Amino acid sequence: MLSLKRVLLPPGLAATLPRTSYDVRRVEITPLEQRKVTFDTHALVRDLETHGFAKEQAETIVSALITLSNVSLEAVYKDMVTQAQQEITLQQIMAHLDSIRKDMVILEKSEFANLRAENEKMKIELDQVKQQLMNETSKIQADSKLDINLERSRVTDMFTDQERKLMEATTEFHKKDSSTNSVISEISNKIDTEIASLKTLMESNKLDTIRYLAASVFTCLAIALGFYRFWK
Repeated sequence: MLSLKRVLLPPGLAATLPRTSYDVRRVEITPLEQRKVTFDTHALVRDLETHGFAKEQAETIVSALITLSNVSLEAVYKDMVTQAQQEITLQQIMAHLDSIRKDMVILEKSEFANLRAENEKMKIELDQVKQQLMNETSKIQADSKLDINLERSRVTDMFTDQERKLMEATTEFHKKDSSTNSVISEISNKIDTEIASLKTLMESNKLDTIRYLAASVFTCLAIALGFYRFWK
């Protein structure tokens, strides 16, 4: 006997296919009382007796083993089918697969055609969106370049104006510096002239003072000599 496996269909196809039931027939399994035991029960009883079990104990153990074996076989038989039943089920599955193939052809001509049309439509729409995005990108790039050029021109003009103002300020500073240097030179010359005049005046006053002192000294000496001669 061989085990029977279930055949699962894709969910998308199962909804469109008609529901069919397989011709599942009841498998004729050998009745429990007619099944043959797969081991020698008498030899097992004798072996148990030689190992110290009483006859009744040995028979009870063997009976329990037979029961367990039948239960295990019963569980196995529930999932087993005969070869004839498997061939019938296989033929039903093949017929069902033929029906699925026909439905697939119909779906390919209808649903798949609609899907292709939808895909083509979506592709056209995506191409249009892509073209719009490219146009918008080109427009944004052009606007950005224009803004950058305008900003660059504005900055250049501002830099030129600042440079011109700096040159004017530098020229004005040089003019004021020259004027200041001229005034300073004139003042310095005046100061030097005044100092020279003061030095000349001081020298003149010094000579007059010396002359005055000399005259005073000679006068005092003359008076002293006069008094000296008078008293003498």
